[in-house]
Amino acid sequence: MSDTPFAYQGHETLFGALLAAASRFGRRTPRWEDMKPGSYSYGDLIKMALALGRLGCKLTSPGEHVGVLMPNMAASVALLIGLSAFRRIPCMLNYTAGTDGMENACRAAGVRTLLTSRLFLDKAELKEQVAALRGVRLVYLEDLRRNFSLTDKLWLIAWALPFPRLAVPKGDPEAPAVVMFTSGSEGKPKGVVLSHRALLANVAQVMHIFPFGPGDTVFNALPIFHSFGLTAGTLIPLVSGARLVIYTSPLHFKTIPELVRSKGCSIMFGTSTFLHHYARHAGAGDFKTMKIVVAGAERLADSVRQTWREQYGIEIMEGYGATETAPVLAVNYPGHHRPGTVGQLLPGIEARTIPVPGIDRGGELHVRGPNLMSGYYRFDTPALLEPPTSEAGPGWHDTGDVAEFDEEGYLTILGRLKRFAKVAGEMVSLELVEIIARSASSAATHAATSVSDPARGEAIVLFTTDAALTREQLATAAKNYGYPEIAVARRIRVVEQLPLLGTGKVDYPRLKEEALAA
Repeated sequence: MSDTPFAYQGHETLFGALLAAASRFGRRTPRWEDMKPGSYSYGDLIKMALALGRLGCKLTSPGEHVGVLMPNMAASVALLIGLSAFRRIPCMLNYTAGTDGMENACRAAGVRTLLTSRLFLDKAELKEQVAALRGVRLVYLEDLRRNFSLTDKLWLIAWALPFPRLAVPKGDPEAPAVVMFTSGSEGKPKGVVLSHRALLANVAQVMHIFPFGPGDTVFNALPIFHSFGLTAGTLIPLVSGARLVIYTSPLHFKTIPELVRSKGCSIMFGTSTFLHHYARHAGAGDFKTMKIVVAGAERLADSVRQTWREQYGIEIMEGYGATETAPVLAVNYPGHHRPGTVGQLLPGIEARTIPVPGIDRGGELHVRGPNLMSGYYRFDTPALLEPPTSEAGPGWHDTGDVAEFDEEGYLTILGRLKRFAKVAGEMVSLELVEIIARSASSAATHAATSVSDPARGEAIVLFTTDAALTREQLATAAKNYGYPEIAVARRIRVVEQLPLLGTGKVDYPRLKEEALAA
């Protein structure tokens, strides 16, 4: 639906894109920083990718799916790129998913070997969870480094570094570059197979409207096991030549604003929840160098938008995407910004909305484009690729979201289809329930779920951190803003803090369990 001329014609792999960036911006200039001392140039990243990829070849076969359980660090990105350069397929495990979640992901993708780090497992307190994984061989990078022989060192210095394109197998842009995993909120996690083409096409689509470049400094604390953190927070800086500060956890709410200030960061990606907490803990001047803040992965709360606008003079650009689309589908950007929407579709993306019975506005959003996944791996059919298809036809993806476009192509997400409750015969968006709660109590956080109710079909349960919030306040807010009374939650449960997934989204399956238990 975008009128912007765009046709992705890239023929690179991730490793090829790294080499191209090094050629364009220089191999020796420091570009990346993580929480280890020092910084990394493109030459350093190339060296790490070649070395780690070669080590990976000692343990695995071409085409093998290899589990990667690593923190946000430059070496982790180099490991991902190095494995894919040598035709291994890195499968990025979500270390916040627990033993069952990680084990189910490994089964779906047919992972037999898992690369991780003892130091990371110790610091993240994951030793017991990882030790309990069944059916996978654990390989620690600390041990693997000892296998880098004199022959390997000579290969690296005399051949691979001078002639990196010749040192790795010829790349195929359509080959799998990485497997990401859905959160499992709708059952077992699915493996989402993203090709080199899909990832780099999405980078090109975003850069078509955002002129990122060497003058920018990107701060990324979003995990690279999530497509938002990988593509937006990591691959865009890599391709564009922007300086990158990559941080280990988005949950260090006090530390992150201080780092943004000290590193002079100008671009940041985050979720509404994380941005809410950063604003609460930031000191005066922490965001004075920030030029662009992009929110995604969940709906941006009006209160968060207003806080950043009033306190820091920053207009948050809200976007929208899905793991299956690598992930960005639409985004607001300077000069093309409409608050309350997720912006216009990126160039090269087609969309259709298919009507949903019982829902008056919009329709279920189906999309296709050069950034679409190669397909799914499912738990019941491990490592068997299921190509994308939907009601719109083969090669389309059903996002599962109810959405509508305005006359200028701005996209509004009305709610996730599976996050509608049928109350007294009417379809009610649980996201609208949350909007009403935020209207009544903007300083707190809120999340809604539903449970079966014999009298009304389903009953809405609102979880809130506001101990004083009442149903009367919710009803007043709904009336003042013109929202339907049926979207006012009848049951309110006060919690100290909403449970979050590692991606920053609210853990709705856990809230559902708590609501059912009550």
